[in-house]
Amino acid sequence: MAEFDPVTHPHRRFNPLINKYVLVSPHRNKRPWLGQVEPPQATILPEYDPACYLCPGNTRAGGKTNEKYETTTVFENDFSAVLPPPGPVAPAASHPLLTADPIQGGCDVLCFHPRHDLTLATLPVPIIKNIIAEWINLYTKRGREDGIKYVQIFENKGAMMGCSNPHPHCQSWSLSVVPSIPSTELDSLKGYASSTIVDSGAPKGPHGCPCMLCEYAHHEVNVAEDEGRVVVKNDDWVALVPWWAYWPFEILLLPYKRHISSLYHLTESEKASFADILSRITKRYDNLFQCSFAYCMGIHQRPLPPSEVDGEIMEDEDDVAHLHLHFEPPLLRSATVRKFLAGFELMAEPQRDLTPEQAAQRLRECSEIHYLHQEEIS
Repeated sequence: MAEFDPVTHPHRRFNPLINKYVLVSPHRNKRPWLGQVEPPQATILPEYDPACYLCPGNTRAGGKTNEKYETTTVFENDFSAVLPPPGPVAPAASHPLLTADPIQGGCDVLCFHPRHDLTLATLPVPIIKNIIAEWINLYTKRGREDGIKYVQIFENKGAMMGCSNPHPHCQSWSLSVVPSIPSTELDSLKGYASSTIVDSGAPKGPHGCPCMLCEYAHHEVNVAEDEGRVVVKNDDWVALVPWWAYWPFEILLLPYKRHISSLYHLTESEKASFADILSRITKRYDNLFQCSFAYCMGIHQRPLPPSEVDGEIMEDEDDVAHLHLHFEPPLLRSATVRKFLAGFELMAEPQRDLTPEQAAQRLRECSEIHYLHQEEIS
């Protein structure tokens, strides 16, 4: 019997955050591709587009006019997926299998910059720090509104991710419930914390807390770095292709020097290093296939910021959240060949061809000078 080789032999890997397996089939990288190809993502865009409903001074699709903003700006989404209270009461179900629950909340759009042609990969780091400040403002403001139980900040980048406008922006949805995926992650983090308390009551873990993601980040950075899943790190943050990655060039970004439960808890130096690593990740993404790399990015953290009473922060002793970001890009082989969620993955379980270690190596090998600017540097 041949010795097991994870680079050539199929195997399953477990994702402890969502309690699901992913099938890894690295030998399938050799198969030919005669399937659908996507049009390349547009790289050269105008600095201002008179038809863009997010550019400064333009009229939005809902009829409102944008301010002539000169920096990062936020406005309520004209076509919110959820609406503020009070909402109608859902009718009684005709059968226990056919239930419907009302949901309220609000949706915001955050434009990164007035220029139409820039992205996180091409924005200066100080501007990205401004974006982080607005994320914190949104999370804090919306998270303290009556009836809100979760704030989800996310970015869809690229037409193949369903982004309807290339102007650099992200969204924030504030909901009266904790959505399914963050809820599952929080349950997993809580279960891990409970299982790692020793008889004496002292927590395990590198930072004195029983946190799954603290332990995982510590292992990847300090124990398993030779295994090759770390893409880049700085003083506070590590970006890696997780052991259980599903998307070909998926990245998990998280703080690794200390336990941080939300954006609200970041220090000024951690905000600066956060902006730095976001720039470095997104540049590597664009350089991988020399295109404006499509992805979905989402921030997972404690559902709401801590409350303040007379200037004192009221922390929740039961909070188990660890701030982290998921980058889930669809591109597989090139700028025009994407991964599809179909067949076995829809009917059985997630599956990937390229191993996480191979994906991380390819991203590590990418320059941190954006390909559109490399000629200027040389």
